[in-house]
Amino acid sequence: MNILFKIFTTVVVIFAFSSQSYAQDALKIGAVNAQRILQESPQAEAAIKMLEKEFSPRDKQLLAEQKKLKALEDRFNKDRAIMSEQERTKLERDIVAKQRDLKRDQDEFREDFNFRRNEEFGKIQKRVVIAIQKIAKENNFDVVLGEGVIFASPKVDISGLVIDYLKKEVNTSE
Repeated sequence: MNILFKIFTTVVVIFAFSSQSYAQDALKIGAVNAQRILQESPQAEAAIKMLEKEFSPRDKQLLAEQKKLKALEDRFNKDRAIMSEQERTKLERDIVAKQRDLKRDQDEFREDFNFRRNEEFGKIQKRVVIAIQKIAKENNFDVVLGEGVIFASPKVDISGLVIDYLKKEVNTSE
């Protein structure tokens, strides 16, 4: 038992000395919340406004087409009992054709919008990466973690620094 105590004590002392030297060489670690940065950066806000402006006319046109189709469907449902077979068939075909066209137009709109959004946010992501790298170098971080971080205490979260950097970047470019 005495030998076990000596071994245990020796291990504890070695561990204590090794952890002390480790503490002096500790890594400086930071973490970023990419979602927060994209939500709060002025570049993202500007991109969203630009996309809304760019796609608003098409969106309004699609809404108008939906209303026309709805009115046509309502008319068909209301008047089909008094319509001739020929009128009813013609209106049904017209409704089906308009539904197909509207769906195609909506799909194209969604694809175009997603493409442009991904294009704009891809540019922003590149700027965010550059900002993170500059902040990490300026503040002597050894490691900055991003995607896949499940938890980061506010002590290591540098998202606010990145957002501030991006805000300064916008202010200096104006």
